[in-house]
Amino acid sequence: MRLFLLVALTMTAFAANSVLNRAALASGGIDAVSFGTLRLLSGALMLAALVLAREGRLRLGGAGRLAGVAGLFLYIYGFSAAYAGMPAGLGALLLFGMVQVTMFGGSVAGGERVPAQRWLGAGLAFGGLVWLLWPGGGAAPSLPHALAMLLAGVGWGVYSLAGRKAEVALVSTAANFVLATGLGLVVLLGLQLSGSVGPWSLGAVVLAVVSGAVTSGLGYALWYAVLPRLPGSVAAVAQLTVPVIAMAGGMVFLGEALTARFALAALLVLGGVAVSVVPLRRG
Repeated sequence: MRLFLLVALTMTAFAANSVLNRAALASGGIDAVSFGTLRLLSGALMLAALVLAREGRLRLGGAGRLAGVAGLFLYIYGFSAAYAGMPAGLGALLLFGMVQVTMFGGSVAGGERVPAQRWLGAGLAFGGLVWLLWPGGGAAPSLPHALAMLLAGVGWGVYSLAGRKAEVALVSTAANFVLATGLGLVVLLGLQLSGSVGPWSLGAVVLAVVSGAVTSGLGYALWYAVLPRLPGSVAAVAQLTVPVIAMAGGMVFLGEALTARFALAALLVLGGVAVSVVPLRRG
């Protein structure tokens, strides 16, 4: 029961990132780049503190570091840019689906033998994304914001693939956050000097810090703590709940509506991922 509660808490933290990001940007109290940079900075500080407390030092090098930092950078800023004009649940579904498609493509490109079951699952998930993005009926998301979230999904997929090379996941994640934060601060400073960054409201800053330090930093730390105790398929299926929780959070806290188009796309995407990761029983 304790393990179940820890997994549920972690998935809720991941989904909360969508709700917090959307709430901050919808309020107009902060721009997407500023939110993403504050999220990175607060997450880096939290993760670095955890690693220093456990390991005594922070190592910034390591295998797959360049891909990890680049993937994290693309994810953070694509995620924030998308939520400037997209509901929380819809964004989480697009992100989750694209992450799975990217990791599937990475496995194929890396020469991994992919069974027919995973091809079927990937096809269903990709079909759900196409259905969701297909124009018509006024229910399709804004294309620029959808593309930003798809790029975020590619970034997180690349980040996840690079993470397979990490010797200690938490140490690697802290290093990725610290290095990506340096790049983010340079970008934010450049935009600030050009006059492209508006004023920040206290409420939006608090949401960004909570998203970075708590639901990202502590959320990732908790996830890495419970992962060794979970079978791989269980861990993958647990993440299917993230878009659903994000959708529920958007409906409760942001007044977002559930559409039939979203529901059907969610069934295709999440069902496709479930087909890919749940082992078939052989009688």
